[in-house]
Amino acid sequence: MKKIRVVTIILLCILASNRAESQDLQGPGNGVSGKKETPVLKEISGLEVIKTVYPEAVAIEKSGSVWFKIIDAKRNYIGYALSSKPFSEGIIGYHNTTPVIIITDKNQIIKKVAMLSNWESTGYTRKLERQNFFNNWNGLTVKEAAAKKSASADSYTGATYTASAVVKNVNIVLNKALKSKIQ
Repeated sequence: MKKIRVVTIILLCILASNRAESQDLQGPGNGVSGKKETPVLKEISGLEVIKTVYPEAVAIEKSGSVWFKIIDAKRNYIGYALSSKPFSEGIIGYHNTTPVIIITDKNQIIKKVAMLSNWESTGYTRKLERQNFFNNWNGLTVKEAAAKKSASADSYTGATYTASAVVKNVNIVLNKALKSKIQ
């Protein structure tokens, strides 16, 4: 009887060890091949993201403490942008900070939310994109988006750390935008 218990305990320990090793290979921050992914900085400029919404944009100008005007070649403003970058230092995704940019039209209706330069795993960022995570705020005014209870980051399988950090960044910059006037 004691031998059966000892064998059972040993087998359970082996199974637990194998399961932990398997999770280490498949967990966040790891590549598809099963090997740990080395974080790489993906440099993404705000203007680069803005041009995906407003191809005619040539510049951005500070317009208040968190607001930026998006400017075209004729010096007309065509929309707004908000960046969480100065406020995102303590908000860590899987690998590091996850600053975001929020692009709106002139009426402050959100057109796009995207990550700025970050160290997050490309595979997990793409997974969030495929699951339409970044579209959660599109079509809402800044005020509506700040009041909205966004989807739980846990509902975005496989990228929980990144999703949680992005949600925190979006919430911080939206709340700051509500308290700040556009100049």
